[in-house]
Amino acid sequence: MEIKEMTIEQLEERKVAISSEVEMDGADLDALDAEIKSINAELEERKALEAKKVEIRKSIADGAGTVVESAPVEEREEMKDIAEVRNSKEYIDAYAEYLKTGNAEEMRSATALLTENVSGGEIAVPDFVYDIIKTAWDRNEIMSLVEKVELQGNLKVNFEIEGADAVIHTEGSGAVTEEELNEGIITLVPAYIKKWKSFSDEVMSLRGEAFVRYIYDEIAYRIMKKMADTLIGLIAALPQTATATSVSANIVKAAPAVGTVAAALGQLSDEATNPVVIMNKQTWSVFKAAQYANGFNVDPFEGFDVHFNNSLPAYASASEDDVYAIVGDFRQGAIANFPNGQAIEYTFDQLTRKKEDLVEVLGKIYVATAPVADKAFALITKPAGA
Repeated sequence: MEIKEMTIEQLEERKVAISSEVEMDGADLDALDAEIKSINAELEERKALEAKKVEIRKSIADGAGTVVESAPVEEREEMKDIAEVRNSKEYIDAYAEYLKTGNAEEMRSATALLTENVSGGEIAVPDFVYDIIKTAWDRNEIMSLVEKVELQGNLKVNFEIEGADAVIHTEGSGAVTEEELNEGIITLVPAYIKKWKSFSDEVMSLRGEAFVRYIYDEIAYRIMKKMADTLIGLIAALPQTATATSVSANIVKAAPAVGTVAAALGQLSDEATNPVVIMNKQTWSVFKAAQYANGFNVDPFEGFDVHFNNSLPAYASASEDDVYAIVGDFRQGAIANFPNGQAIEYTFDQLTRKKEDLVEVLGKIYVATAPVADKAFALITKPAGA
């Protein structure tokens, strides 16, 4: 049955069924993720439609409605699409004041356009706020590479430790031997990543979109950076041999030189088809010096994109066996799960530091991220005496 043909009860039942299906061996997580997003979008659309109906009925009950032979064009034009309402300047200004005060009633009284808030119980977010989050993903080069899903609860991902190769079966010969597959399971347990920052009265005096962008940009950037640093730390700590609960990564112990990245590439699995290189900016300089010392045009990064993350130590300050660079495929090798969605929640505290004329803003997101494919990454470590 198509989603559009299902009742709300059937949609909710399907969501419960999906939460069970993701735990099954061989589950198509991409398909289930797409389906749950479609179901949520359908439920939101119906919720918005019902809210509009309630508001129209309320207006009629209050005497605002009049009987006419046919609905005039002007009236249809006044019943604006919700997206148009929440992106109007009036709505955005009211939304900014709501963030500062936390008073939804004040927001509703600021504009008569906020009809969907009356019955819905939630404040609709202007579209440019979603753009801020998307921009934060794009600005963080590492997290923009990672596969993202939005599945409730702990997410369990099977990975193959080792398995027999496929064989060619000649017609008439005996049956092929059943594959011996050794698998492990990664369990992604979500937790809140939080960032708080104090803002001055001058910032809080900003109006409308300027205020929202300033606050959201700063907090979102810091949260995304922490998420990326956490994932890089997990990858750098991978063992060389996979276990039942952890994938593995091979190690290349070498100084920054022409051929070092190539050696790391050789340690990746066949499935790691889109590798990138991660390192501290200062380490990049050492690789470039090695390139120039060769006296000819050769790329030490083998044509792969290089992304910077300074949570990895610079080569010069690293100790022996420290991971100072990572080569791997983040799309194939890592997952980030957001049970509550990818929007960041914000809380404004005007009281704690009011004597200092400061307002504390807390941003948080519920997420679990981890490497989930064996040999999708290779670790480059510092050799002795370097």
